[in-house]
Amino acid sequence: MNELQKRIIELKHEKNALILAHYYQSLDIQAVADHVCDSFELAKRAGASEEKLLVMCGVRFMAESAKILSPEKTVLLPVPDAGCPMADMIKPEDVRRLKHEYPDAAVVCYVNSSAAVKAESDICCTSSSAEKIVRSLPNKKIIFIPDCNLGAYIASKVPEKEIILYEGHCPIHNTVREKDVLAAKKAHPNAQVLAHPECRPEVLKYADYIGSTSGILEAAEKSHAHEFIIGTEVTIAEKLSAQFSEKKFYPMTGEFLCPDMKKISLPNLLSSLENMEHEIILDKDEMDKARSSLEKMVNI
Repeated sequence: MNELQKRIIELKHEKNALILAHYYQSLDIQAVADHVCDSFELAKRAGASEEKLLVMCGVRFMAESAKILSPEKTVLLPVPDAGCPMADMIKPEDVRRLKHEYPDAAVVCYVNSSAAVKAESDICCTSSSAEKIVRSLPNKKIIFIPDCNLGAYIASKVPEKEIILYEGHCPIHNTVREKDVLAAKKAHPNAQVLAHPECRPEVLKYADYIGSTSGILEAAEKSHAHEFIIGTEVTIAEKLSAQFSEKKFYPMTGEFLCPDMKKISLPNLLSSLENMEHEIILDKDEMDKARSSLEKMVNI
């Protein structure tokens, strides 16, 4: 552990802060975090924490979710422009338009979205909970926003529902094509393919396992296979390689790198803690509306 990491840990104890980090953060950031989770678990940890100061090492929608579930707490995002292109693809007026077009449909909002979009939705979901949440709703029609790839995957799992898709996507996962997974399989013919449902359907059809980031980690740990092609952000292959030296993990493609997730570094994390920089401030009415959709997700 280097001197920056030691100082961050000292400071978080001094300030009684909780550091939350997403799995896609660099490994040196993960090393100083109290919890390293996927987006669903981050939301739960934020809401359940006793600490009054939360530092979110992730992207803006994650910090907003922490603030929505814990409005009385101070939430810091060390780099304020660490965003999510998928979240930026949909606006509240888009949701209102869809609700007008399909008045009998429930709006299921992927957690990778802004507080304003969550406020217009009936319930949130994550990639790990989406199928369960869609099944739980009495509505036959579901407006699924904003990720069309995750929505298409859920539609294939719940054919009894009519899933209305919005044309949003994760640019990182959506960039990967069939030729990339075929090239990876050719290079590593004995490897299992573990893929995130934000990938295109043409990629998912080659997967031995499809699931959330935490699901991919668990599948790799429990599998008796010795080689894996990882169909999500490259840090997951790095994390698994560090954990399980007896197994081999290959990124599906070098394109699997999220630049926004890599904006947070040890120096700006330390600066945020030292100076209480970049606090998340949200409109109270918007938070109250968004909280309903997030709490329904957590409760289910």
